[in-house]
Amino acid sequence: MKKPTFRRVIQEFSSFLLFFLSVGFVVSCCMMLFLKVLSKEMGLVYTTDNIAEAAKITFLNVVIITVLFKTADFIRRKIMVDKPVKMITDTAEKIMNGDFSARVRRMNGSGMEGFHQIGESINAMAEELSGVETLRTDFIANVSHEMKTPLAVMQNYGTLLQTPDLSEETRIEYAKAITDASRRLADMMTNILKLNRLENQQIYPNPTTFDLGEQLCESLLQYESTWERKNIEIETHIAENVRVCADAELLSLVWNNLFSNAFKFTEDGGKVTLTLTADQTYATVKVTDTGCGMSAEVGSHIFEKFYQGDTSHATQGNGLGLPLVKRVVDILQGEIGVESAVGIGTTFTVRIRRDHDGPKEAR
Repeated sequence: MKKPTFRRVIQEFSSFLLFFLSVGFVVSCCMMLFLKVLSKEMGLVYTTDNIAEAAKITFLNVVIITVLFKTADFIRRKIMVDKPVKMITDTAEKIMNGDFSARVRRMNGSGMEGFHQIGESINAMAEELSGVETLRTDFIANVSHEMKTPLAVMQNYGTLLQTPDLSEETRIEYAKAITDASRRLADMMTNILKLNRLENQQIYPNPTTFDLGEQLCESLLQYESTWERKNIEIETHIAENVRVCADAELLSLVWNNLFSNAFKFTEDGGKVTLTLTADQTYATVKVTDTGCGMSAEVGSHIFEKFYQGDTSHATQGNGLGLPLVKRVVDILQGEIGVESAVGIGTTFTVRIRRDHDGPKEAR
């Protein structure tokens, strides 16, 4: 909540002083009227009847003044309270009904500072909700689009499998296409569920202390058949005894996605390099490939859901891997960056907090 400014304090004090002086003026006028009526009637001789008569006249004047003040206060409330309150409630109701473009108009004038702050907060909330709604709409559209492709593949090849007199080789080819499409669809659903759980904080890190170098080697070895098939050279520079305190399962998602991308975008005969260094605070992992690379424009969008800069490899992924990586790194309070050049390759750099055991010599 914003602290009151000096100007606002002065305005509030002035309003209070004006109210205090007004009340004092009215009370003084009533008292003077009462005394004047008495003096006019009997001079300095006061009787019970005269006092009663003066009290009635004074009371009548007090009633008139009270009505005038009440009318003025009613008009003031209509202009300075009821009108801005109605404006705010109407806008809030529109937002509640799904109109996230509704905004509270700026309210200027003395005494409107509190309503203005409320209006600003509601406008900021509407802005955030509008962004969330846009993301939700885009997400649904992207999911629908991504699901249509594998479903169409399965439908088409399923129809072709019903063709009589298919050769055994053709039948196996069609069945493999259906299997690949269904696997891609299943992987996409799995990643969507993981990403949704991470973004809604339904997955809580379970930190343990482990050797990061060993985990990296285990993750890399899962792709041994891939690099042998594509004749990709592997180069590693891994510091020993780099221990980190983090969630090992979540981190494995990061390495698996980075290695998968490195091998996917590296052509036959290329090279993938894994580097692990560390200082007292961070462990730094770099995954470098000699693949097709990407432009700065593509690099600025790679952590967005369903974004795929290289459409030639679209059938091998669904654009959810890197957003998943980014979310995991954020949850673990780490950092991730990318450097890339078209035709040269890409380097992903991940920094993870670690314990205070320093690294030994690299092997």
